[in-house]
Amino acid sequence: MDEKYSPLFTPWSIGKVEIKNRIVLCPMGGTSLFGWMEPNHFDKEAANFFLERAKNNVGLIIPGIAPLRDTLGGRWLWQNKKMFKELKPFMDEIHKTGAKLFVQLTAGFGRSFALPHHMVMLHKNKALRAIAKPIMDLGYLSAAPSELPLRWKEDLKSRELTLDEIEEMIEAFAKTAKLCMDAGVDGVEIHAVHEGYLLDQFTMKYTNLRTDKYGGSFENRYRLPCEIVQRIKDRCGKDFPVSLRYSVVSKTKDFCKGAIPGEEYVEVGRDMEESEKAAKLLQDAGYDMLNADNGTYDAWYWAHPPAYMPLNCNLDDVAHIKKFVDIPVVCAGRMVAEDGAKAIAEGKIDAMGVARQFLVDPEWITKMMEGREDEIQPCICCHNACFTMASYNGVACDNDLMDTMHMARCALNPQTMQTKKYKITPAKTSKKIAVIGGGVGGMEVARVAALRGHKVTIYEKSDKLGGIFIAAAAPSFKEKDRQLIEWYIKQVSKLPIEVKLNTEVKDIASLDADEVVVATGSKARSIPVPGVKEYAMDACEYLLGEKEVGENVVIIGGGLTGCEIAYDLYLKGKKPVIVEMKNDLIAVKGICLANTSFLRDFFETNKVPVYLETGVSEIKSDCVIAKDKNGKEIKLPSDSVIMSVGYVPTPLAEKSKKVHVIGDAKKVGNLRTVIWGAWDVAMKL
Repeated sequence: MDEKYSPLFTPWSIGKVEIKNRIVLCPMGGTSLFGWMEPNHFDKEAANFFLERAKNNVGLIIPGIAPLRDTLGGRWLWQNKKMFKELKPFMDEIHKTGAKLFVQLTAGFGRSFALPHHMVMLHKNKALRAIAKPIMDLGYLSAAPSELPLRWKEDLKSRELTLDEIEEMIEAFAKTAKLCMDAGVDGVEIHAVHEGYLLDQFTMKYTNLRTDKYGGSFENRYRLPCEIVQRIKDRCGKDFPVSLRYSVVSKTKDFCKGAIPGEEYVEVGRDMEESEKAAKLLQDAGYDMLNADNGTYDAWYWAHPPAYMPLNCNLDDVAHIKKFVDIPVVCAGRMVAEDGAKAIAEGKIDAMGVARQFLVDPEWITKMMEGREDEIQPCICCHNACFTMASYNGVACDNDLMDTMHMARCALNPQTMQTKKYKITPAKTSKKIAVIGGGVGGMEVARVAALRGHKVTIYEKSDKLGGIFIAAAAPSFKEKDRQLIEWYIKQVSKLPIEVKLNTEVKDIASLDADEVVVATGSKARSIPVPGVKEYAMDACEYLLGEKEVGENVVIIGGGLTGCEIAYDLYLKGKKPVIVEMKNDLIAVKGICLANTSFLRDFFETNKVPVYLETGVSEIKSDCVIAKDKNGKEIKLPSDSVIMSVGYVPTPLAEKSKKVHVIGDAKKVGNLRTVIWGAWDVAMKL
């Protein structure tokens, strides 16, 4: 192991519980040991997930939130005694690895409850809500300290929790914590004075408008999390560790408006001055650790940073708050192992929190310890499978039911939380497999097929592997994407896969293969507008540097690619303008609000012109002529025009008994659809 990582591998303690190293597997929605949306139960898929990572040298594991009450049915978690009996033998297996495990218990979501779009009418209609209450009590699930606008649908309001409901909640924390302790769990984490969840809403002035003992003064706003830890300590004893998930600074300007890194703004949530007092108050109340980052659901990209956020984005704030407490402080948020180790060595933090890297590569710590860093498959912060909760103008949480019920899967690793569906088994007969196209989909199907024992040849018409993802990975903020391409190239080189570059296949019948996989991707879509061919370039031509751009650049298309190009241009000092026909940017299912809200907030803060519900009627040498929804003509000066209006599949051949079409050649999607589709085919070859 490289010596620079050694501070990560020193022991530390939370109360009287010693942890073998300073790498914490942070909680992620969907990884709860007690299930997620369905009625609480001991989740064997999640248990296997954590046990594999425990065997791969993680120090402390904190599974995803366990709701105090079932989302469906409303039964209290502490009433399910059978589940805790099943938890005990699992804890015995965890402890054999040397790892420790805390269970994270949540009070709930409050106004941050991700209301599914198809349930908006149910929430609005009191009669329907009453009928549905025994199955799903939306009024309780979204109940908050006060009547507040819902994060996912601002025109709907949460209701105010009663004092009786608050007391019931405090008691449920204590009862559940005692059952966890008796099952051998090493500690519990309280969720959360963090990310704008329910307890956090009690602590912040802009979300707590109460006039009783839980509202008003600083002490009253923080009363509930203090009473929770005190009740747990009364029930479990002072030596049973209780961690708190904690956001140091809220980074929030208003409802549904976050503050981007470096922005000067007025904080409506918890600022640093209040956080200094709060951290000390919470420690004195009995908390044994702060598991910290920043943000709220209104500034969601701080707690769930996309690629646009800086590496180690929360480290400075978390290091600052450690000066005000004596208990251990963990920092999470795009943490880099080398920087985390350095911060620990300097006493700035006590441990490094990592979450989604554990989804993509369960062995990453082991590989780092063995000096095999180049074999670690990187997380690219896409949220394409672990957190697909989209939202845009007029649409609440736009998410497929299966994604809602099974979060914490991984776009890059289909086996994560899906081991029954995706597995590598030896092929009954070794075949010759030809893969046409060396993009990510082609490399993934080749990799899995080779691992199953097939003889694979990749035919790539260009001089390098990577396909269209090379263009996608080109912007400066896509360093993890570029690492992913290098990881794939290394994996292909290690396996018995022949790669034929500069080889264009025109007739699949000429190939010496038992089966053929077509992974030829897609091509840029065009629109029938005068001047497109003469004066516009497509997105890939810009991203690959094939064509230069001037100072004033009009991007036609406000989807993800168009917005990322505009962001890239702004970082380069250019003046981008976005023209989009829909009523919002990135108005599609499957792209997480943490990603899209950053870009929307960034453009608004930096006054990047965005023309919504606007079409293009002509492109000229020095301008773009557009029309808004009312037919008003808009003249946009331009030195360059970039088309980003989507892609269309370009399959070399159609599907048949011997021919399989995957990825964008089949249907244009994202990395998740490409990689999962590659596995669907590779497992059947």
